[in-house]
Amino acid sequence: MAEAIRIIGIDPGLRQTGWGVVETLGNSLRFIAAGTVSSDGKAELATRLCQLHDGLVEVIDFHQPLEAAVEQTFVNKDAVATLKLGQARGIAMLVPARAGLAVAEYAPNAVKKAVVGVGHGDKRQIHMMVKVLMPKAVFNTEHAADALAIAICHAHHRQSAARLARVG
Repeated sequence: MAEAIRIIGIDPGLRQTGWGVVETLGNSLRFIAAGTVSSDGKAELATRLCQLHDGLVEVIDFHQPLEAAVEQTFVNKDAVATLKLGQARGIAMLVPARAGLAVAEYAPNAVKKAVVGVGHGDKRQIHMMVKVLMPKAVFNTEHAADALAIAICHAHHRQSAARLARVG
C-alpha cells in the first residue's frame, strides 16, 4: 500500500521566506501547515541569513517532510537585490539538503501552470486556487501561499513522473 509523501515548498526571500507543507497520496492533497520565516531587516546580511537558516531548520525538524521544492530565482533589474535573493535561495536549498531531502527546483511559470493551469496567472489567482485545491489551507502571508503553490507543483510533477515510470 502506498504511503503519503510529505512535501515542503519554500518561497525564498531575504525579508520573508515562505514555507508550506502538504501531504500527497495518489491524487489527493492534504494541507499540513504553512508559515513565514522572517529576518531582521536592520541586521547584517550574515545575521539575516542565519535567522532564515535557523527558522527553516526548526520547520523541517518539526514537520519532518520527505521531499522539498524551492522556487527558482528570477533576475530583476537591481543586481544587488538579485544577489541577496540568491543568497536567501541558497539557504532555502541548503537546509533541506542538509536534512537529507531531495530538493526540486521549479520556475515561477511552472508553479503557476501547475496550480492555475496557465503559466502567467497573477498572485491572487494562485492564492485562490491554493484555497480551492486545499480548502483547509491557512497562510499568514503571500509568501506562505506561494510556498504552498510550490509544494502543490512538486506533488503534481512527482505524480506525472510516477505515471511515466509505470508506462515506460
